[in-house]
Amino acid sequence: MKKITSISLGSSVRDHRAEIILEGETYQLERIGVNGDMKVAQRKFEELDGKVDVLSMGGTDLYFYLGKRRYPVRDAHRMVRNVTKTPIADGSKLKVVLEYGTIKKLIAQGILKPEMKVLMISAVDRFGMAQALAESGCPVTYGDFMYSLGINIPLRSLSALRFWAMLLLPIIGLLPFSFFYPTGKKQEENKPKYSQYFHWADVVAGDFNYIARYMPKEMAGKTLITNTVTAKDIEALKALGVGALITTTPEIGGRSFGTNVIEGILVCKTGKRAEDLEEEETRQLLARFGFEPRIVQLA
Repeated sequence: MKKITSISLGSSVRDHRAEIILEGETYQLERIGVNGDMKVAQRKFEELDGKVDVLSMGGTDLYFYLGKRRYPVRDAHRMVRNVTKTPIADGSKLKVVLEYGTIKKLIAQGILKPEMKVLMISAVDRFGMAQALAESGCPVTYGDFMYSLGINIPLRSLSALRFWAMLLLPIIGLLPFSFFYPTGKKQEENKPKYSQYFHWADVVAGDFNYIARYMPKEMAGKTLITNTVTAKDIEALKALGVGALITTTPEIGGRSFGTNVIEGILVCKTGKRAEDLEEEETRQLLARFGFEPRIVQLA
């Protein structure tokens, strides 16, 4: 049995364990939340080094990818600086391939249509999805300034997003991660922000913790494109009137795991470091494993 353990800066109430059999091999997947405590996360990474097959990092990324460029996140690198035996997956490279492909599939299936208005709540951490949405013909509002930095500046084009990302990511990567991303118990709190953009949109896309923290109480008929959703989350979304939920990662043992865990499976399978996985190789493995977007009609 291959063991992949995700240490997440998120809340421990979202912890989960599951097993999946792929091509005759069993993978045990485990998620351990540390409630935003980076020192605890670093200690757990060091304790498990050499004891599991892959350590994956949830709630943060080692890098932001912007096309072929990548920008390091200092806090994330600090957490794993003493890990020397076990390979590490953070999902940041996989997201580019997986989420770009997800949007293309939704367009091809007619689920995502050019007239549908999209709020992408945060795009610099999922540039593959942002690029595919820009190519879809849908009107897109990128909410990075609003929901990451608290500044009411909606971005309306991929070129504007790219410009500001290239300018700010070298700085953002040096900031405490909790400055721009909800960690720990903040992931359990809902504080609606800039609700007018949620009301405008037909589709809300991006990181689920951002969506859950900032969405308004009224989400009737909205389609969500996201990941890392638990059974409890789905019940909460139904109560808000969400029309459909699409997760970029498949359901495994009652929930969708983050891309860091899925990337961990690919690292296990290939024996490669996450950063050495090629795009075409990644696409082929995802197809072989039958990893398709999950679509759930809620209303």
